[in-house]
Amino acid sequence: MPSLRRLSGIMLLVIFVLSGCTRYPVRHLASDASLIVIGKSSRNEVLTYLGEPDSERMVSADTAQWVYFEEDKSILQMAPLVGKTFSPSGYKMIVITFKGDLVTDCRYSSYDKDEFDWSKDYRWQDKKE
Repeated sequence: MPSLRRLSGIMLLVIFVLSGCTRYPVRHLASDASLIVIGKSSRNEVLTYLGEPDSERMVSADTAQWVYFEEDKSILQMAPLVGKTFSPSGYKMIVITFKGDLVTDCRYSSYDKDEFDWSKDYRWQDKKE
């Protein structure tokens, strides 16, 4: 029977190995959105807090929007080798609007994977009057 000291050593090794499994910086969009101050934060501050946006678009000549997007990985997605075959459990997004160099709006939203399933529900059409 393995000793308690050996088991704790193995557990520490497993935690150490698993903690280094990511190749990309981890975002936490919900908390990152709270760092943005409307009317005070600049583009450079947003870049410092959130990094490069996932997409950007010009709304007008002096107004731009940056979008940050993140998938909530399901437990199955985290499985080695087969994880990519499963879909995410939800999505998170921040849309930041700039007028010139200043943030004028910052909106955070999150969506559950099944949140819009109602749009495929046509049962109401089956009712006979």
